[in-house]
Amino acid sequence: MSHLEELEREIVGCRRCPRLVAWREQVAREKRAAFAGETYWGRPIPGFGDPAARVMIFGLAPAAHGANRTGRVFTGDRSGDFLFAALHRTGFANQPTSVHAGDGLRLRDAWITAAVRCAPPANKPTPGERDTCLPYAVRELALLRRVRAVVCLGAFAWDAALRSLTARGTPVLRPRPRFGHGTELDLPGAPVLLGCFHPSQQNTFTGRLTPAMLDAVLLRARAVAGVR
Repeated sequence: MSHLEELEREIVGCRRCPRLVAWREQVAREKRAAFAGETYWGRPIPGFGDPAARVMIFGLAPAAHGANRTGRVFTGDRSGDFLFAALHRTGFANQPTSVHAGDGLRLRDAWITAAVRCAPPANKPTPGERDTCLPYAVRELALLRRVRAVVCLGAFAWDAALRSLTARGTPVLRPRPRFGHGTELDLPGAPVLLGCFHPSQQNTFTGRLTPAMLDAVLLRARAVAGVR
């Protein structure tokens, strides 16, 4: 078993945050009417992708009826539909859709993960839940030795990524660099952080984040990481 597989098993078995455990399992029992016939995953969500990835996509947390249902990050919800279509357009994914864990999706030079691994109520983890989950991201990044760029989807992911770098011993500027779409942060000895608005419906339906905007960030990540 690889170290990444060992970490995945540890993540999937985690029960450290009582509020998140109760919520994810309640959602898995009660289900959404549209998915009433499905068996929900109802556990923490590990990272997914290419173990030799040079680009990491860093999200906020699983969706209650998306990854918490399917068991794969950003899979089975509108945010994931938007993201994976962009990953396909920019050469990171072999197909534009991510429906369920056995759908044949493969990533090339990309790894997708989240700051918090359990679906939170109202999609809002607490700072304490973020900090409890953070060591998983630190270890994951250490195991993904080739990662040279981290695309942070939203301010929460940006802040968690900065905290992960600090935990690894990387000096972070004071005051902390602020999140912004298209922002880049290049610190010595660390992957370059790139800010991107989260592909939530709130952003994509209003035009705050367009396909072209997301593609531009992903293509910039390819360039920064040296992906050809």
